[in-house]
Amino acid sequence: MSKMTPYLVFNGETREAVQLYAKAFNAKNVVISTFGEMPPNPEHPIPEEAKQLVMHASFELENSKMMFSDTFPGSPQVTKGDNITLAYTSDNEQELRKIFELFADGGNVTMPLQETFWSKCYGQVTDKFGIAWQLSYELE
Repeated sequence: MSKMTPYLVFNGETREAVQLYAKAFNAKNVVISTFGEMPPNPEHPIPEEAKQLVMHASFELENSKMMFSDTFPGSPQVTKGDNITLAYTSDNEQELRKIFELFADGGNVTMPLQETFWSKCYGQVTDKFGIAWQLSYELE
């Protein structure tokens, strides 16, 4: 099963945005995780100023889901209005790899497909039309 989810990115305002949108839409299963809650990695320590920023947040609406995060310190800041990506999740890893390669052709790979602590196969790419995508393998 595949899903398309809007993914909004903020410059340190994610917690406030999630609370507002969750209240407005009467959202269920609101989850907020900070960069400070990530498993420690000695090769990539989390700076103190990032620990309270939101690494990932999500909530459920009736028939859909929304996801959010803050930019990481040192990463380019987002411009209000341009701070949305499309998150595509699938339980078919081969499909994800095919889509990623298609989008990478003429586009810009932000994060190559790789295993992360939340996904066996995750990557970020902006296609040649300027649309930013997050592709993630997820088992239902």
